Amino acid sequence: MDTLKRHLPFSGPEGLNELKNIAGRFEEKIYTSATSQSDYLRKISLKMLSMESRSQNAMPNPLQSNNASRSNEPPHPVDFYYPKKMGNILQISISCDGAIFNRCLDCFLGKAAYIRNLQENVVALKTELVKLIEAKNDVMARVVNAERQPMMTRLNKVHGWLSRVDAVTAEADELTRHGSQEIEKLCLGGYCSKNCKSSYKFGKQVAKKLRDIETLMAEGAFEVVAQRASESVAEERPIEPTVVGLQLQLEQVWRCLEEESVGIVGLYGMGGVGKTTLLTHINNKFLQRPTNFSCVIWVVVSKDLRLENIQETIGEKIGLLNDTWKNRRIEQKAQDIFRILKEKKFVLLLDDLWQRVDLTKVGVPLPGPQNNASKVVFTTRSEEVCGLMDAQKKFKVACLSDIDAWELFRQKVGEEALHSHPAILELAHTVAKECGGLPLALITVGRAMACKKTPEEWRYAIQVLRTSSSQFAGLGNEVYPLLRFSYDNLPNDTIRSCLLYCSLYPEDYCISKENLIDCWIGEGFLTERDRFGEQNQGYHILGILLHVCLLEEGGDGEVKMHDVVRDMALWIACDIEKEKENFLVYAGVGLTEAPEVKGWANARRISLMDNQITNLSEIPTCPHLLTLFLNKNKLQMIHNDFFQFMPSLKVLNLSHAELTELPVGIAQLVSLQHLDLSESDISELPEELKALVNLKCLNLEWTRYLITIPRQLVSNLSRLHVLRMFGASNNVLDEASEDSVLGELVVEELLGLKYLEVISFNLRSSRALQSFLSSHKLRSCIQALSLQHFKDTTFLEISALADLKQLNELRISECKKLEELKIDYPGVVQRFVFHGLKKVDIVKCNKLKDLTFLAFAPNLKSIEVLGCVAMEEIVSVGKFAAVPEVTANLNPFAKLQNLKFFGVINLKSIYWKPLPFPNLKSMSFLHCHKLKKLPLDSNSARERNIVIRGDRKWWEQLEWVDEATRNAFLPCFKS
Repeated sequence: MDTLKRHLPFSGPEGLNELKNIAGRFEEKIYTSATSQSDYLRKISLKMLSMESRSQNAMPNPLQSNNASRSNEPPHPVDFYYPKKMGNILQISISCDGAIFNRCLDCFLGKAAYIRNLQENVVALKTELVKLIEAKNDVMARVVNAERQPMMTRLNKVHGWLSRVDAVTAEADELTRHGSQEIEKLCLGGYCSKNCKSSYKFGKQVAKKLRDIETLMAEGAFEVVAQRASESVAEERPIEPTVVGLQLQLEQVWRCLEEESVGIVGLYGMGGVGKTTLLTHINNKFLQRPTNFSCVIWVVVSKDLRLENIQETIGEKIGLLNDTWKNRRIEQKAQDIFRILKEKKFVLLLDDLWQRVDLTKVGVPLPGPQNNASKVVFTTRSEEVCGLMDAQKKFKVACLSDIDAWELFRQKVGEEALHSHPAILELAHTVAKECGGLPLALITVGRAMACKKTPEEWRYAIQVLRTSSSQFAGLGNEVYPLLRFSYDNLPNDTIRSCLLYCSLYPEDYCISKENLIDCWIGEGFLTERDRFGEQNQGYHILGILLHVCLLEEGGDGEVKMHDVVRDMALWIACDIEKEKENFLVYAGVGLTEAPEVKGWANARRISLMDNQITNLSEIPTCPHLLTLFLNKNKLQMIHNDFFQFMPSLKVLNLSHAELTELPVGIAQLVSLQHLDLSESDISELPEELKALVNLKCLNLEWTRYLITIPRQLVSNLSRLHVLRMFGASNNVLDEASEDSVLGELVVEELLGLKYLEVISFNLRSSRALQSFLSSHKLRSCIQALSLQHFKDTTFLEISALADLKQLNELRISECKKLEELKIDYPGVVQRFVFHGLKKVDIVKCNKLKDLTFLAFAPNLKSIEVLGCVAMEEIVSVGKFAAVPEVTANLNPFAKLQNLKFFGVINLKSIYWKPLPFPNLKSMSFLHCHKLKKLPLDSNSARERNIVIRGDRKWWEQLEWVDEATRNAFLPCFKS
């Protein structure tokens, strides 16, 4: 090589590189064109012998011509050694003219080393690979140990090194597996190969892999393998896309979280409505939007509340959790959590709360401006928990609207099924409505229907959902168990029974709270000492069921049961194995005939209400029956012996029936405690009712055709607690009949009832009113009072009603000469206020001028004034002028929700100045064209959730306090 270097056209590193380049091209050309070992030797020999060269110690070349040596060519001695046999050397002296041969020789000899060293390199590769794997295992053990520590993660360079080691290991394994095959190709003592091309390439790969391993071994000397992770704000949680309705709620909650004044937010709603889904979207939103919160912590709380579990979840997120910390006391953990969180702006997401979580005991700083404006957001099924958690803002996660529900249902069913037959789309809308907007039900039913492609399958699905929904795929094992968890966690069996009782009513039915509680009392669910105590207990239970979202608010004084909750309740109550319940319910299903009575035998509660049944001619045997709902049918006839075999019946509802008389066999119901005949066509009560000695509640409200109540009938019902006759018999009768129904004689009978506690009553004369009010007992019982057809009365001393503490509804109708409702202002202000009054109806009192007394009813919710043509003011400013002290602290209509004026053609003023109306929901005006101003300004009804109804011409002529007020209420109008 030194000789070659001396004959290069230039010297130094440049010359050496040039030699290698040229030699590489030279040798490679021969190397790649050779087909065998002998061919390779022949070609390289011929190539070398064709060059003119000579050497000082060279042997004569037999192939060289005699005139090959020329005196004018400088000598270029090169020694070339090629192995021929072990221990023998073939020496060839070649005189070369130029640098090409010199440059090729060095490269040739170097590349030949890949073959010469192949066997040694394969052995070395196996050895070094084992060492590399051992080094990798050592590093990996250190990494695993480090990553067991909270918030620690491997370094990027360590992760990259491990990945490269894995790649090199796989490639080296592959080479060592084929090494023996390549070694077998070697010959001439390992200096040559039977397939030079293959052995050269393989030897080159082995040598490269040895160098790779050497490099990795050098790089793998890590002093540190892991560091504390840079924690993300939140951990993304898997979630399905939001539907439109849920997206709107998500934006509402997010805007709330951006308010510094709101620290704790509660999301409440029934099971399956999407609370956890909404909370998950909130969690993920912290990853999608820029935020200045340092961490978002998700904790699942659930029914089995354990503070230790909450602490450990938080501790894991903030880097505290290890075996030592887990063994610390709750108080110590709380101090550690507080020490870290007080320095952070955090968001704590608590999913599925069933009771109050004491954040201070957990160690969570109470959110607020003083604690870095951190936030706590939780989900719960109970609105009550929102109060217990001191939520500054609460959101009810409601069921989806029809439009949003259909969109979700459509997504789950899929377009293929929906368009597989022209009739399916309409049927699918019906199926979706059966889910009542509950996302969980929509998803479950939608998935089940995705493979149904015939109208017959869809019609059958509707039938199953309406009659035996628990048998529908997924509802009985996915949806109902989730809802039943809320049912099972109600405080006691009494409340559970009260809930199941609501399933006796049809789907989407608005249930009167008052009537429902009467039925609960009749069944014996409520056990307070007196009727008012039982009523209060009933409202308390309703509150619990409303707060846990198993019931919903309906209209005024009403509740509703969500369709899916009702189906769940029936799933429980109709379970034949549970003899305690065992309901038979065909409410609102369009029956024209009653079901066969042989199926009634084991039932405890039967509801056939809201159908088209006209007669009951069969005689059932129902020894266990406690409640029977036959109301809202077209009943015209009941067999006289129909009630003969119902010895245990406690509650009978025949309201809204077309019956004009009751069967005499009703006297067999000796256990009956509640009888509802309201709004029926009954014209007289039979003497046989005297046999109902255990009757506690008799409801005759709005029995417009009732003419005759036998004398001594009321007084014979000795255990009667409640008599409701509000709105009964609107007909103008002769004096004798009037007295026998609603006059002084009935008042005398009421005075003889020892247990009487609640009355709603009609009175038709001022004399009857005076007689009624003269009794302290009756005054304490009255809940609703209707004053009708006062013939000669021009004024009423309305102050006399102010101290009727239980009076919540007052109706004055068709008192055609009545001009004034007088108030003793000093007396009202100092002693009397209409505290209990919630609803007032004034109907066809043609000379009445104002209703100023309403300003003293602070709990009033509803006012209806119909056909009072002389009325000009509701609250008269003139009557207050003389007593300014009366108005100083007056806040009228603070709880008013509904206001209706029809045919009050001379009405000019409701109140002389704008009022806040914080609870107002609706105002309706018809034929009130002289009313030019509403008592509203820009501060009235701030939520703007009200509806104002009237004709458009009247609306366009209204005068407003200012333009801002007009613009504020413009969207509220409906023509």
